Amino acid sequence: MLWFETLQQLTEARESCVIVTVLSVRGHAPREAGAKMIVTREDVYGTIGGGNLEIVATERARGLLESGEQGIVRFVQRLTHEESLYGVQCCGGEVEILLETVQPVRPVIAIFGVGHVGLALAKILALFEIELWLVDSRPEMLTTARLERLHVENAKVRVFNEPMLDSIASSLPSGAHALVMTHDHAEDLHVVKALLARGDTGFIGLIGSSAKWTRFQTKLLEAGIA
Repeated sequence: MLWFETLQQLTEARESCVIVTVLSVRGHAPREAGAKMIVTREDVYGTIGGGNLEIVATERARGLLESGEQGIVRFVQRLTHEESLYGVQCCGGEVEILLETVQPVRPVIAIFGVGHVGLALAKILALFEIELWLVDSRPEMLTTARLERLHVENAKVRVFNEPMLDSIASSLPSGAHALVMTHDHAEDLHVVKALLARGDTGFIGLIGSSAKWTRFQTKLLEAGIA
């Protein structure tokens, strides 16, 4: 499989990886400049020539994944007759390696309440390459026919029909954005409480009047949410 096909599959699976590229070669080396492999936490796809060079590159790549470090790293590895930690690789050349971290994460936006306003907003958001969560306690709001148009756009759409929406609010990935617009003010309040209690969400939007928000602020303060 070609390296870019592997990268596409990993991106679609939202699995972080490091692209390892032989940037330049001086003297003799097992692979030419431009050779690539892809390293994940568990697997290696392709090869830059095996031996000590490849093990060092793999370990450094996995170190980047463990640390969460972003961006590009370059390093030079000599291939000499001297024994290293992983054995001898005596090509006699010098190889410059480029490590590029790829963190394929789509932004997550959740709409709680897919009534006429929620659905209209979903049709706009579905145009973008995001992960769109549609959450409602009413199954008739989430029928295939009603949401059919959303599934042919760029967003990855996930549908949740749950009687208690705050459970979905608690299971959103860290950094997710949420828009709360259910048919029931009490349901809105439960979801907002669950979102604010987490402390790791992105933007939180709430539909409603200024009077509604004043009441919500009082209720949230009573619940110990500053």
